[in-house]
Amino acid sequence: MRASLLQIAVNEDESAEVRRVRAAALVRDQAGADLVVLPELWTTGAFAFEEFGSQAEPLEGPTYEAMAKAASDAGVWLHAGSVPERGSDGQLYNTSLVISPSGDLAASYRKIHRFGFDKGEAVLMGAGREPVTVRLPETTLGVATCYDLRFPELFRSLVDAGAETLVVPAGWPERRRSHWTLLAQARAVENQAFVLACGTAGTHAGVPQAGHSIVVDPWGEVLAEAGADEEVLTVEFDPAKVARTREQFPALKDRVLGLSTPRR
Repeated sequence: MRASLLQIAVNEDESAEVRRVRAAALVRDQAGADLVVLPELWTTGAFAFEEFGSQAEPLEGPTYEAMAKAASDAGVWLHAGSVPERGSDGQLYNTSLVISPSGDLAASYRKIHRFGFDKGEAVLMGAGREPVTVRLPETTLGVATCYDLRFPELFRSLVDAGAETLVVPAGWPERRRSHWTLLAQARAVENQAFVLACGTAGTHAGVPQAGHSIVVDPWGEVLAEAGADEEVLTVEFDPAKVARTREQFPALKDRVLGLSTPRR
């Protein structure tokens, strides 16, 4: 399976519309890939809190329309990162879009864990409530977003729902880059799954971004890692390695806590 992570730069001197056009061109360039992934809130910047309201869009708004056309043109599955969604209830959400090669919206995921403590995303956006998985021909994706990476129980629920490849778009700050790499590897090892974590480059509202998108295999080995600048990170991996790893080292079968019926 071939995946391309588009570590797009998000800077204040480029409008969201121009960035959509540029991102769509990057997606089209990935024809031949099985899966393409964009970062979190790449139209606005994850730390550009004051832009969330003015840049919010419906689920199938301008970002979806541009990315659906690009995915269809390239013939790829596209995790289009996330957008500030204005829900039908008027609430803002940090919402990820997964688009099929035909351009259909295959799934959407509203970020469950909102970052900011008592400011920013944590107070401006509503929380999602449901974990989301998406079945591709080669693998089942488990979808999470940025700050979710710090909450292993979400990833356990995705694995319980059949996830084999965990996709994490993010706008992760440079000052905590060591956590980004550590947590991506931890989620891969403990869930015996591939992790595809795609971050942004550039600077969001004065906050330098970590970049360093990363692909980790079920044993925690780093298959590919980007640098700090805008980059397309492409990797080939074998989804069947998940089943082999779980059979060779069946640690997940020894789980006790968190199961509805404790193992005896």
